[in-house]
Parts: sequence; structure tokens; C-alpha cells
Amino acid sequence: MLPPAVDHGSHMQRAIELGRQNPKAPFGCVLVDRRVDRVVASGINQSAINPTLHGEIAAVNDYVARGLSDWDQLTLYTTAEPCCMCQGAILWAGIREVVYGTSITRLRALGWRQVDLSASEIVARSWDPGVVILGGVRAAECDELFADAKK
Repeated sequence: MLPPAVDHGSHMQRAIELGRQNPKAPFGCVLVDRRVDRVVASGINQSAINPTLHGEIAAVNDYVARGLSDWDQLTLYTTAEPCCMCQGAILWAGIREVVYGTSITRLRALGWRQVDLSASEIVARSWDPGVVILGGVRAAECDELFADAKK
């Protein structure tokens, strides 16, 4: 049986909705089990409480808290390209696909502090260069989130 067709837009919409819950740092993230095309964990940036608790890390922690462990079956959707810390954690977890909205380059142009290192470059330099990175999904909506947060 083939897995269901992937609707990147709807999963990114869920990440955007989560991001809106933190208007000062709208980094929202969902983990989707590709086998059933269903959100299985989520996270919102909470770096005001813990500087390492970015949306992606919060989603990974949510997945662990649910007692789940099929990392290689997940696609991670996030409103912004994962930073070097988050992309490293994604690799260590074994997540094979990452889909993001706005890029690190765009975040920097909007005035966000970011390490100028793309998720793709981190993957290319890792032990697992086959991890899929897809950027620009609902980018305009994500860009708007981050532009509004800087106002």
C-alpha cells in the first residue's frame, strides 16, 4: 500500500498556526508521520524560558514525551529554516525530511539574529547527506509572521 499523497501546505499551515501563538518569536513546528500523513507532535518557540527551546526542539521533546520513536518515518515542518542547533538535533534524532517556510537568509534580512549557515549545508557536511530539505513552502505567510514580529 502506498503512503497517502503529501499535502505540504496543510502541514505548514498547522506550523504557522502554532507560530502565531508566540507573536514575538513565531517559530512553530509539527512532526508528521509520513506513513499515515498525520501530525504526531508539535512545538512552539519558548526560548524566552530556555534559550535552546526552539520550535523544532520543543516538537522533538513532545514526540519523546508521547513515547514515540519512529524517527526515520517523520517529516518536520517548521515556519523557518532550522538553525544550526536545530538542524543538528534533527540529524541526531534521525528525521529524514525537513520542510520549512522562510529561509535563514530572509530572517537575517528582516533583522533576526541567525547563524548564516543553511540547513542544507549542515546536512551536506553530516554523516547523512541524503536528508531531504525543502524550503519555501508557504514562504510569503511565514515571512509575514516574522516581519510582523519585528514591528
